[in-house]
Amino acid sequence: MADASTGRRTRRVLVVEDEVIIGMLVEDMLQELGYEVVALSTHLDQAIELARSSNIDFAMLDLNLNGQLSYAIADVLRLRGLPFIFATGYGAKILVPPYAGTPTLQKPFHLDDLRRILTEAGL
Repeated sequence: MADASTGRRTRRVLVVEDEVIIGMLVEDMLQELGYEVVALSTHLDQAIELARSSNIDFAMLDLNLNGQLSYAIADVLRLRGLPFIFATGYGAKILVPPYAGTPTLQKPFHLDDLRRILTEAGL
C-alpha cells in the first residue's frame, strides 16, 4: 500500500507493548503518522514468533514486558536485518550492550516525540 501524499509504500510495524490500552494508543499514533500496524503483541513468546514471521519494516518494542525484557525479540529482528526502537519508562540508560545506542522513546510520550524518534531513526 502506498501513501497517497508521498507516493511511497506505507511502512509496516510490529508493536510490542504489555499494556493493551497503551498499545492501542501507540497504534493510533502510528496510523496518524502514516504507518500500518501489522500486529500488536502483549506477550514475549507471541512477539518473538511475530518478529520471526511477520512481513514488517520495523518494530517498536516495550523494553519491559510484564517483568521480561524484550531483548530476545530484538535479537530475532537483528537476525532478519530489521530495525527496531525501544520504548521504556526507564530511559535509554538502562539498555545493556549490544543494545546501548538503540533509538529509545522515553515513556510517557506524545505524538511529536514518536514522530521525532522515528525520523531520527530513519523510519
